Amino acid sequence: MNTAEYLLAGGAAGDISVVDSDGAHSYADLRGEVARRLELLDESGLGPGGRVGLIGVNSFGWVASYLAVLAAGMVAVPIAATLLPEEMFSRVEWLGVGATFLGPIEARRLAGRLPHTLDLGWDGTSVPASEISVVEISEDRDATLEFTSGTTGRPRVVRITHGNLIANTESILGYLPLTSRERVFVVLPFSYVFGASLLHTHLRIGATLVVQRSAAFPQQMVDRMALEHCTGLAGVPSTFAVLLRNSTFGRQPLPDLRLVQQAGGKLAPAMVDELRRAQPQARLFLMYGQTEATARLSYLPPEDLDRKPGSIGRGIPGVSLRVVGEDGAEVAPGEVGEIRARGGNISPGYLDDPQETARRMPDGELRTGDLATVDGEGYIYVVDRREDFIKSWGVRISSQEIESAALQLDDLVSVAVVGVPDDAAGERVEMVAVRRDGSTITEQDILVHCRARLARHMVPVAVHLVPLIPLNSNGKVAKQDVRELCVGWGSADASPEGTP
Repeated sequence: MNTAEYLLAGGAAGDISVVDSDGAHSYADLRGEVARRLELLDESGLGPGGRVGLIGVNSFGWVASYLAVLAAGMVAVPIAATLLPEEMFSRVEWLGVGATFLGPIEARRLAGRLPHTLDLGWDGTSVPASEISVVEISEDRDATLEFTSGTTGRPRVVRITHGNLIANTESILGYLPLTSRERVFVVLPFSYVFGASLLHTHLRIGATLVVQRSAAFPQQMVDRMALEHCTGLAGVPSTFAVLLRNSTFGRQPLPDLRLVQQAGGKLAPAMVDELRRAQPQARLFLMYGQTEATARLSYLPPEDLDRKPGSIGRGIPGVSLRVVGEDGAEVAPGEVGEIRARGGNISPGYLDDPQETARRMPDGELRTGDLATVDGEGYIYVVDRREDFIKSWGVRISSQEIESAALQLDDLVSVAVVGVPDDAAGERVEMVAVRRDGSTITEQDILVHCRARLARHMVPVAVHLVPLIPLNSNGKVAKQDVRELCVGWGSADASPEGTP
């Protein structure tokens, strides 16, 4: 089945599909706009399998363009609107994109550089409902090409098929209690698989996407959630950090909010507790996933939060997870191994990279690169990303454990811990941290706090207070960029807070 047909089957014509800065748009509007954009794609001369870029902020036009690309049997190439123009152009050229939907800002930034551009925006006219001519396509055909986060160099391109999208959407709907009356607040970009999963699940059930263009102003997010009576919220750790510690989210009642989704990295236990206290009426689902898994791999249901603190839960419906050692055998409870996954949502591989595909997805099983332990009931606990472990004085140290300890200080909005090359230790532990607005906490205060809670070898050699921690286009901490900053500052330098 074509994913566009699958996603547009549920919404009633008069129900609201998307609310953006231009207002509310019905499912009839969406189907009509998809049909109109299908005509534009037909005029582009690309046939099924042709690659079409989408560069712009979340909007009704983005959703309609994406669905039109899928309906035409073409391959969508979502590109983050926060990238520099040179990187946008490089990705379009790299993948041989034949046409690109551009937002107004992106059209100005890339003027004259792309061969065939289409308008991502909406002109404000009333769009009549139309019958959409969907190209029948095999579920094993590519639907989207997704860039990995690329925090350690040039990103890879993950092939996501129509079958992957449908399988993961069905799996998520198998455990999240969503109905057609949902109004989910979407601040995660649709160019990110977590943001895209919100689009897929909520369109499939005929619900409403309330899109927010930016997470730069957390109080605006809270006010908009209240104004639009949002029932759902999804975010990565940085989303909840700014909401909890730099807005009224923890004090302002949001009675309509009933379901919160968190993925995209480990949320520190102190933040989990704070999030639950902030909106106690909302059920919190902690989840784990990867781009190579379309989006989701596991979830921890709300009723297990107290019973299994720190766990990512177990595999979602249709996905089997195991934690294995270097010998490929499953580890015993308490031992550390790598998470591996099987399911219909696992990508067939990386574009034009058979060697890396064979390394990461041998025989269709995804090697996630995440190290974890498992308990006697099969609940999984991530220890750290393999590449984020710090090796200091011959000891392996989890950066996540240090970050979780530091975030017990409610003066801190976010922290990142990295290993910095050191002639004597191999790597030394350093931390960068962002203070809550108005806080006067010092680097020394943070070190004292860490010394009281961590083993001696885990205490950072240096703490750097900064105005912002580098994030990638998906809102995740860019550890490689943090590491480069620390190398530049040197362990003995004064705090760089206030520097650009």
